[in-house]
Amino acid sequence: MFVTYYRVSTQAQGRSGLGLEAQRAAVATYLQGSPAHAEYQDIESGARNNRPQLQAALSLCRLTGATLLVAKLDRLSRNVAFLATLQDSGIRFVCADMPEANELTIHVLAAVAQAERKMISTRVREALAAAKARGRKLGGDRGNLSSASVSGRLRSIEARQGRAADRRADLMPHVDAAKEAGHTTLVGIAGYLNQLGIPTARGAAWQANSVRRLIG
Repeated sequence: MFVTYYRVSTQAQGRSGLGLEAQRAAVATYLQGSPAHAEYQDIESGARNNRPQLQAALSLCRLTGATLLVAKLDRLSRNVAFLATLQDSGIRFVCADMPEANELTIHVLAAVAQAERKMISTRVREALAAAKARGRKLGGDRGNLSSASVSGRLRSIEARQGRAADRRADLMPHVDAAKEAGHTTLVGIAGYLNQLGIPTARGAAWQANSVRRLIG
């Protein structure tokens, strides 16, 4: 299952189709007649990585497990750090004009992500050691629970809360898109999300109640 993403740099290119037609042709050749699951397009500079339609495409890939398909790598980004982060996130992407690029760059991207993780881990250890040296207690002892156990449980709770918040952030653009498409009821929004192939956190189909909990 593929989610396609196209980008042109200027409004003029967007109106004229300059560059866009070539991208569509490359993607169509790669798909060989198979339809894409969804399609997104930005008129933005490649220097910007917070492009709204790109973020919507990435969130749909995260939510459905789809592969992001672009005509050329520079249509996605020219920023190596952004590409490394994307690779580290687990989202698969393919470049239609050079499909092997996904395989050729995976080692480099993974190496960059690993180096970043190591640096973060080192900084965390150094910060904890500095806090301990200042006499700060890094957790509490409740009954038979050690400070390490309490700290571990707190980190686990924070991780779950973080994943829930990230998933909600991925879902809300699609909820907004459903409303813009005229699906203003909870049932309508649920149907829109189901049509996109996005499951709930439990892997089930969306219902009015699950949409209500999401929106809050």
